[in-house]
Amino acid sequence: MSARHGEMTIDELAARVGMTVRNVRAYATRGLMAAPRLVGRKGYYSEEHVARLALVRDLLDRGYTLNAVEKALAENPHVPETHALDLLTLLTRPVGGTVEPEEISVETLAELAGIEHDDDFVARLEERGLLVRVDPDTVRLLRPALVRAGAQAMRLGLGKERVLDLFGQSQDLLGRMAGAYVEAFRDDVWRRFLGEGMPEEKWPALVGSIETLLPVVSQAVLASFRYELARVIEQALAEELGALTGEQAEALFGGDDGSLGSFGG
Repeated sequence: MSARHGEMTIDELAARVGMTVRNVRAYATRGLMAAPRLVGRKGYYSEEHVARLALVRDLLDRGYTLNAVEKALAENPHVPETHALDLLTLLTRPVGGTVEPEEISVETLAELAGIEHDDDFVARLEERGLLVRVDPDTVRLLRPALVRAGAQAMRLGLGKERVLDLFGQSQDLLGRMAGAYVEAFRDDVWRRFLGEGMPEEKWPALVGSIETLLPVVSQAVLASFRYELARVIEQALAEELGALTGEQAEALFGGDDGSLGSFGG
């Protein structure tokens, strides 16, 4: 009796997943995949073996030790390999797209911020994981949109210390907000899916919902922030305008009587 349709030898399996036969045998010995179907002394492997070895390879590529991989697979036998690979693919291809680093000169960064060359500013951005130095004259922006926004804020007049502090505050606040949304998803979607026994027919919809989580939440957060920003700006302007002296109001609005015109009583 020979191989059934879709089955493969160990050499074919190794080639399929990009491993050596020696490694495949080693992983099998450690129990990281099921035994093959034996015909005499010859083993035949299926797509399930391909999926399991692909999962092992991806986990190892992510820096997990072989012991950690063995432990994770032993503790989660109920998660099919194809499902785990779907989730790992999402991690490899983050929802919302990959942010491409951008290399610019230190002088260009200083010009964007409207400041003189400032190695301390660059070093502190590096401490926050926003950029890395390529050489003494060049940096690689790891989060270019955020760094450029901060530089523009400095050019508008915000001080360096203020911008650096706002970077930290924003990261902390947005991290807590992101955590709240993710916990809500885990409670209301993921755990319900687990409670239903992880039905195969609902898996595509679950993966799709994870993919759309970022744009949906981003739109909600941006809409809320714009509303709150407009409200706070209006309140701050009212406070500042209300505190103007008659001379200041006249200089600002050009009123002969020092009144605020349509801005006040």
